[in-house]
Amino acid sequence: MRNVVLVILALFFIYSAQAQDSTEVIIKKKYTTKPLGDYAAPTINGILEEEVWNQVDWGGDYIEWQPDENTPPTHQTKFKILYDSKNLYIGVRCYDTEPDKIVRRLSRRDGFDGDWVEFNIDSYFDKRTAFSFTITAAGVKGDEFISNNGNNWDDSWNPIWYAKAHVDDEGWTAELRIPLSQLKFGSEKEQVWGFQSTRRFFRNEERSVWQRKPVDQPGWVSEFGELHGLKNIEPQKQLEIQPYTVAKTETYEAEEGNPFRDGSENDITAGLDAKIGITNDLTLDLTVNPDFGQVDADPSAIALDGFQIFFQERRPFFVENKNIFDFRVSQSEAGNTFGSDNIFYSRRIGRSPQGYPDTSDGEFVDQPDNTPIIGAAKFSGKTKDGWAIGVLESVTARRTATIINGGGDTRKEMVEPLTNYFVGRLQKDFNQRNSYVGGIFTATNREQIPEQLSFLHDAAYTGGLDFKHQWANRDWYFGGNFTLSHVRGSKDAITNTQQSITHLFNRVDADHVAVDTTRTSLTGTGGNVQIGKVGNGHWKFESGATWRSPELELNDIGFQRQADDVRHYTWIGYQTLKPDSTFRRVGINYNHWTAWDFQGNHNYLQFNTNSWQNWKGNWNTNIGFNFAPIEYSNFALRGGPRLRQSPWMSFWNSINTDYRKKIRFSFFHNGRKALDNSIKTYYMEGGFVYQPINALRISAFPSLQINHDKLQFIDNFDDVNGTPRYLNGEINQRTLSMSFRLNYTINPNLTIQYWGQPFISRGRYSNFKHIVDPVAKTFDDRFVQYTADQTSLVDGSYAIDEDLDGVTDFSFDDPDFSFVQFRSNLVIRWEYIPGSEIFLVWSQDVSRSGDPTNGLLSSLGDNIFGQKPQNIFLVKATYRFVL
Repeated sequence: MRNVVLVILALFFIYSAQAQDSTEVIIKKKYTTKPLGDYAAPTINGILEEEVWNQVDWGGDYIEWQPDENTPPTHQTKFKILYDSKNLYIGVRCYDTEPDKIVRRLSRRDGFDGDWVEFNIDSYFDKRTAFSFTITAAGVKGDEFISNNGNNWDDSWNPIWYAKAHVDDEGWTAELRIPLSQLKFGSEKEQVWGFQSTRRFFRNEERSVWQRKPVDQPGWVSEFGELHGLKNIEPQKQLEIQPYTVAKTETYEAEEGNPFRDGSENDITAGLDAKIGITNDLTLDLTVNPDFGQVDADPSAIALDGFQIFFQERRPFFVENKNIFDFRVSQSEAGNTFGSDNIFYSRRIGRSPQGYPDTSDGEFVDQPDNTPIIGAAKFSGKTKDGWAIGVLESVTARRTATIINGGGDTRKEMVEPLTNYFVGRLQKDFNQRNSYVGGIFTATNREQIPEQLSFLHDAAYTGGLDFKHQWANRDWYFGGNFTLSHVRGSKDAITNTQQSITHLFNRVDADHVAVDTTRTSLTGTGGNVQIGKVGNGHWKFESGATWRSPELELNDIGFQRQADDVRHYTWIGYQTLKPDSTFRRVGINYNHWTAWDFQGNHNYLQFNTNSWQNWKGNWNTNIGFNFAPIEYSNFALRGGPRLRQSPWMSFWNSINTDYRKKIRFSFFHNGRKALDNSIKTYYMEGGFVYQPINALRISAFPSLQINHDKLQFIDNFDDVNGTPRYLNGEINQRTLSMSFRLNYTINPNLTIQYWGQPFISRGRYSNFKHIVDPVAKTFDDRFVQYTADQTSLVDGSYAIDEDLDGVTDFSFDDPDFSFVQFRSNLVIRWEYIPGSEIFLVWSQDVSRSGDPTNGLLSSLGDNIFGQKPQNIFLVKATYRFVL
């Protein structure tokens, strides 16, 4: 550890000295716009034919950015900008000597395929955030909100604006009209905005920019040129109202005798979303009875390690401006630091009910699928002075399950209490936007919790502070955060938390934690500190440390996989800056990680090296290798002792052909093997994307995963012949799936999309054993394996007779499994006017348990084909009023 620190300090002083001598001064370009004056506004048809465009000069002289930075582009680009009291107008000319070869691929909004030109506007002029507007040669619009100086591009931002494109003998042109109400700016009489434009010349996969930006220069928004000439424009306050209605029909296989599953259900709902500009900088979003149904279903997945699976948020209310609320506990360039852990995980709001009623034989349950959100409000934005503000308040309804018995008697049981969720986020830029400090506070409060839900917390609070300082033209940075959590509840709730897989205070060999059944609260901490260099030259690095105390608990409104971890990480990367005869770009990286628990046990040491390559023909490949000489798990035995994992090696590799082609292929595979063969895993996924015409895209990606683990946890038994048994077995698991997509774009506002995924995961267990020496160096010394004489299987249950006296010492259900699922979505989307849409959706779901003794393909076919799926048909209509 001491040597690592010395190396980091040496790199620090070497790079600091280099930064003083080699930083290149880039001259900032300026473009001066003018008002329309007495001219009528241009008609947005993509043709620069009106006299009004002659009021201003052309801006141009683009310079190549990729692949060969600071060289003349293949074709030049130029633009003009005008404005009036309500709109900004941009006209652009993209020269091309072979206009018949311009690639005009169709897609829905934010497709970003084919030739396009993009305009980024930093109307805050804060050098960290910007609004991006893209128009393709096919007329497809794209829009993104840029934050964190270009490290985050949020394509869920969907402003109302207008654009058209047109191809002619000189190349192609486009016109854009951007309402000022969609931008945020101050009240100065004369404005200066940051401005950048990027053109993609698709045939050469070449990017050129108006304002030069060296490849090794960190940041994006901070390097913009400037837009001048904006005088006497007034900030516009947004006022948008969007009512919606959804008609839904669901059909499924009826269950005989179950009055709640008679084969069909129908429902009609309505709601309202509103966006109110409190100031030009800050917006209040309101939603009443929101429709939070997702068009895309979550992919199928099975986790045998017991930890929860992270799924992306897709609901528009939560996705928009999500960057403001983001507070990751330990994100790093090195990875492998639980980077998905976040103080705020919006999918906790409106989740499936966490309770399920106890029932007797002959009783049927009407269990709600989700928890309705009664209402939610979000106040967010960023001020001219550099204050980023986010406040979110949401209330979810109480949910009850209805139980009916054979005699027709019914009763109701609460499965989710009325819950209030609150998130407050504040961040302030200073030091010429080179530094920031911020904080976050969240609160989850539940109404009086009944006995059957006593495992839930009454209240959960988290707070955090974060900071980042950049210097040497933002080449260097130092940052981090500190997190504090506090949960409160009944003795049962806090005991449940202490024993959950995230914490496991009941570990039998842990001296620093123990379950206290009298506690009614739990307080923990976490944090991350890092230093790094990301600009000015070929070399980059980051090193830091992150921790989670045993008591840290974020899962009421956040996402956290595990606690009790202190981890050091380092990443060093080298990148080429110029193409050569073989590669456009190449990168080589080195990483290492090491971790301890709070008792001081050294649980983890891993080394990694990897490289990525962008070839001259625009193929992309990568390859990586890992070696872990030390690994112990506090969680593998689910409350049992710390378990040694055998040293292992792994690799990964991918190949992607040129994505500009009408048909392109990709292949990815990885594998892991313990040095003593106790673990062998392999995963491969390959497929193709085929675009026979501009309007149609077809893709298919089958995958196969093989998992052979000789020490897979099954269950714990507290008292077997006076001692506990930590039961494990050898698992042979196969998982097969395929994701198929078809996108047909009639025009940029009318699309048909289909997605389907068959999925099967089958696991067969054998060679049952129990742990006797969990930290033994030799694998076979860690357990005692049961013989065939000690093991018997009768009616789906294994019986273990350890002493062969004819009396069963303990038994457990046959752990073999086969889970089969097929999910699909067919979506027709029509944006009939900007911001207003009609969706027609057909979703299917078949989920069944198969026979683990059958083959993968035969079991997949038997349990999907010929079965009656769950069908959901819905029509959703929205209308967006802009006042």
